[in-house]
Amino acid sequence: MTSITDTVNPQDRVLIFDTTLRDGEQSPGATMTHDEKLEIAELLDDMGVDIIEAGFPIASEGDFKAVSEIAERSKNSVICGLARANLKDIDRCAEAVRKAAKPRIHTFIGTSPLHRAIPNLTMDEMAERIHDTVTHARNLVDNVQWSPMDATRTEWDYLCRVIEIAIKAGATTINIPDTVGYTAPRESADLIRRLIETVPGADEIVFATHCHNDLGMATANSLAAVEAGARQIECTINGLGERAGNTALEEVVMAMRVRNDIMPFQTGIDTKKIMHISRRVATVSGFNVQFNKAIVGKNAFAHESGIHQDGMLKNKETFEIMRPEDVGLAGTSLPLGKHSGRAALRDKLTNLGYEIGDNQLKDLFVRFKELADRKKEVFDDDIIALMRTSGDEDDHLKLVSMKVVCGTGGPAESTVEMEVDGKDVTETAEGDGPVDATFKAIRKIHPNAAHLQLYQVHAVTEGTDAQATVSVRLEEDGVIATGDSANTDTVVASAMAYIDALNRLIVRRDKMGEGADSREISYKDVD
Repeated sequence: MTSITDTVNPQDRVLIFDTTLRDGEQSPGATMTHDEKLEIAELLDDMGVDIIEAGFPIASEGDFKAVSEIAERSKNSVICGLARANLKDIDRCAEAVRKAAKPRIHTFIGTSPLHRAIPNLTMDEMAERIHDTVTHARNLVDNVQWSPMDATRTEWDYLCRVIEIAIKAGATTINIPDTVGYTAPRESADLIRRLIETVPGADEIVFATHCHNDLGMATANSLAAVEAGARQIECTINGLGERAGNTALEEVVMAMRVRNDIMPFQTGIDTKKIMHISRRVATVSGFNVQFNKAIVGKNAFAHESGIHQDGMLKNKETFEIMRPEDVGLAGTSLPLGKHSGRAALRDKLTNLGYEIGDNQLKDLFVRFKELADRKKEVFDDDIIALMRTSGDEDDHLKLVSMKVVCGTGGPAESTVEMEVDGKDVTETAEGDGPVDATFKAIRKIHPNAAHLQLYQVHAVTEGTDAQATVSVRLEEDGVIATGDSANTDTVVASAMAYIDALNRLIVRRDKMGEGADSREISYKDVD
């Protein structure tokens, strides 16, 4: 095995390869700014992720800059960039990761019949392309990963042939992607096992598994592959990824920890940092975590049935296979109130996994006091909601004030004052209800053709004074963005979420251009 593998521990080491910043960001609407990418990369590095796939350097200047800065700032993790099977992509990728203490190039090409048809290459032509590009990458860095995209639908003999070519050309990791989430666990295990047994040189490299969740089997497929001999799992925080998502990092890591009796493998992940990074990824991507999501969902450790509650009171192990503290959840949830000070708020934030600077604390404390004046008690979920809806100083659009008139006497009317690039603008509009009127007023201030794809409202806590969290998803010219906000006033939360989505739409459009979320990556050469 390569030197990256831990040989000291008696249990086999499974490397965690996180692709939240690359595959995760390919989710339509998953927008991350440059600073947010740097923050997430720092959190991944700090929690013990072995390899961070920081982006696709050739895709845009923004991606290149993000990968370059992440590479320069990384402390422990291998920093990896993605490149298609052409020299221009690989050179750009090498340039982006060159300042990393441990750089990696990940190059790929689609090897199934369907994917071979895209660049219109014969089997022999593709084999030659693989040899030339992997060789070129290995001449630039010592750590090269190669992927036969859509491997699970590639002919067996050809798959073995191209993997052997990649190994001989210098690849140190061979990744086996289940690109369309088609594989079942026993197939995943069988494929890895047969490749290790069949391909010359397979025992000298690391096999990786990259699964998608289209049939809900990504975690099962990844663990099955590990049992069969794979020693790297490609995954994302919260399972973020295009279509139904990728293998969730928190699921595979905790599965191997909780069921270490039958899966005797170890990772380098500090599991107590899982909840914090889960919340941050949800915030910066605009993708909320479903309540019943394994490990990190709001209800993951909730027990409502009487039988379950009784069992928990007598012995937590009756219905709890892991402790909330193991994934970074605070053991207690003592509420704060309007008399609580900054020290109490900072302590609560620390317990929830948030480390913030003095300036951010000052801003948050103001909003906390405003919330505490409206609510009797401010709970953990309220604090998390406040953190999630912290505005960006660089936002183009900001809500200043609003007033809504509604009732049974006729259409609702909303007057909205906004700051647009530093200039105050006020408009009034009527609509079918207060939310519709407010959205129309915002569109008057910031004209746009964005289509409202999603509007969701959830209560953060119980009671009539509970904060409402609102999610808004917009689509304009093929670009998708999601906005979130929370407020005890549902209409205000709706306005702020709509504005947040518009801000993200602006950022995403500037970064990726029109149609960013509607077009597929071209796998043809970039000349």
